[in-house]
Amino acid sequence: MDTLHAGARYGTIPRMVQDSASRWPDAPAVVDGAVLTYAELAEQARAITGGLLAAGVQPGHRVALWAPNGSPWIVAALGIQGAGAWLVPLNTRFKGSEAAFILDRTQASALIIANGFLDSVSVDAIRATSPDLPALRRVISLPLTGADATDDWSELLRVGREHLDRADAQIAAGSAEDISDIIFTSGTTGLPKGVLLRHGTSLRCYEAFNTGYGSAPGDRHLITTPFFHCFGYKAGWMLALMTGATTVPLATFDAERALALIAEHGITHMPGAPTVFSSLLRHPARDSYDLSSLRVAIVAAATISPKLIEDMDRELGLKTIMSGYGLTENHGLGTFTRPGDPLEAVSQTVGAPAPGIEVRIVDDEGNDLERGQDGEVLLGGFAHMAGYYDEPEATDAVLSDGWLSTGDIGNLDEDGRLRITDRKKDIFIVGGFNVAPAEVESSLARIDGVSQVSVVGVPDERMGEVGMAFVVPTPGSDLTPEAVIDQARRTMANYKVPRRVQLLDELPVNASGKVLRHVLRDLGKEEESA
Repeated sequence: MDTLHAGARYGTIPRMVQDSASRWPDAPAVVDGAVLTYAELAEQARAITGGLLAAGVQPGHRVALWAPNGSPWIVAALGIQGAGAWLVPLNTRFKGSEAAFILDRTQASALIIANGFLDSVSVDAIRATSPDLPALRRVISLPLTGADATDDWSELLRVGREHLDRADAQIAAGSAEDISDIIFTSGTTGLPKGVLLRHGTSLRCYEAFNTGYGSAPGDRHLITTPFFHCFGYKAGWMLALMTGATTVPLATFDAERALALIAEHGITHMPGAPTVFSSLLRHPARDSYDLSSLRVAIVAAATISPKLIEDMDRELGLKTIMSGYGLTENHGLGTFTRPGDPLEAVSQTVGAPAPGIEVRIVDDEGNDLERGQDGEVLLGGFAHMAGYYDEPEATDAVLSDGWLSTGDIGNLDEDGRLRITDRKKDIFIVGGFNVAPAEVESSLARIDGVSQVSVVGVPDERMGEVGMAFVVPTPGSDLTPEAVIDQARRTMANYKVPRRVQLLDELPVNASGKVLRHVLRDLGKEEESA
């Protein structure tokens, strides 16, 4: 029996897919308007690698991918990585200015885009805010699904098939230690940071995750979580392709469409944020769909309603419901519950450390705390990021002596499961997406009539948390909460937009002038319950 972990066996993500294609050539790899077998997926990925190399993309170049979930996203990602380039996924909820920031920050040499998927996902949206991106030499239009085509994409495939020998040589030259992606995540300083992830570590992480998730040949995964995030990408299609399963991607979440896909394709595995599963449970047409194939679900959130877990268990007939915790800085892996764990462990904890991962709970001086005591969560083990892109000081601030400082507060229970109780950092999570208050505040502060602003996360039954902005208007201003929200919608991704705005005469501060966010959170809760 081969005892090497997946990172050592395959080396890179493209080589893993080539190996899977040799084992399951005729099995469906992705179903997305059309069926793409493992052999067809591997061939298309090789062709995209060849096309990119012929276009001048070189190892270490950054290539951005801005598109919704679909088989073209997977093929493009594998093609980019096969060329030795670093994949830079862009959030499809970004406005043009947000995408342009990352293109400029990474000096991306190429952009592969599903142009016009949304009004904001377009080359025009980027050029309107940032006409000068000198490093960006090539823009390639990507089809939305495997049943579609664009002239750019067809031409890239055609040229690439003339350079398959070159593609194969470059794929073979890849190393497990090579950078696979730069995934941007919100930071407490406000500006997103690019997290450098590696091929071999990615593969090893999700082989470890699969000890609980249990994906195997013949299984079918419905991926509603976005591919631009670790959860939808690495725990989604990458894991499915590593285990011989079929990926069924959903470009934008629609509860009835998801129910139909579960019934039509006999979906067995499904990851999602709490909002995804609550939407399925509440849908009036749920009982008209056969959901009996659905076996495993993982709910991605630090805090989950016990009632949601109970309803999923009772009404969906799942054999395994998992919860978990991870940071992009740790390749998305940290802890997860296991099959057979009681339901209260799933709703009240985020499980035990993944194989090869260690967890410490420490006080402000770095001293280890006993079970049950709250402190900062530190992660040790093999899964740390290579660092933040071009930010060595920020990297050193979170990685020290083999441990990753998460900024989250939690404790370990008597069974060694982690419970997240608070966040030391100010980030809040809206429907599974991290939001940095400082980033939102920076944007809102540019609105005419805003003198001061502070943003916090407040509880929300459907989304888990939403943003609430507390604004001090400039003297004499006629600023309204509605005007703040309207302007925010024009400049930032929807999940970052505060759902509520309250105008104040002044912000609560301590003796040193620091805004008391806990006071603002309490104000937000009071307004919600009023």
